[in-house]
Amino acid sequence: MQFMSSWATEDRRVLLNFSDDVLETFRQHIQSEDFESEAGGILLGTVHGNNMLIIATTIPTIWDKRSRYFFERLPFGHDAIALARWKASQGTVRYLGEWHTHPEYYPSPSDLDRSEWNHLSSRRQDKRPMLAVIVGRKNLYVELVPDSGPGPVMIPVK
Repeated sequence: MQFMSSWATEDRRVLLNFSDDVLETFRQHIQSEDFESEAGGILLGTVHGNNMLIIATTIPTIWDKRSRYFFERLPFGHDAIALARWKASQGTVRYLGEWHTHPEYYPSPSDLDRSEWNHLSSRRQDKRPMLAVIVGRKNLYVELVPDSGPGPVMIPVK
């Protein structure tokens, strides 16, 4: 599966770029079989003005709750990795958002996804929008979620 690596808001004011390592993590967790559980983790990267470079992800831990149509990321493991990357980079690599899979070709967020994203975004200390990614079988759903609710859906850069 070949995912686009660059995304932008419709007005091109915010650009995202996913590293090859991040895209490979997404590919490795696609729910290609009917029995596979959802997967997910956090997105880590650097901020350059309005733009973001997503350079790393966490992957599901043994503490996360997973089923065919559900993923709940628990903090154990994910928070430690984020903190370690933050310290090692002297504060340049930071938490940017969340990712998880859906067993759909072209994924879209559920009401539960939106509720969780709004909750997480409202807790951001830096007040930046949270990046939310859903990995489908053929496509990614990408959205920026400000602390006031759903934000612009990102479109692939052609």
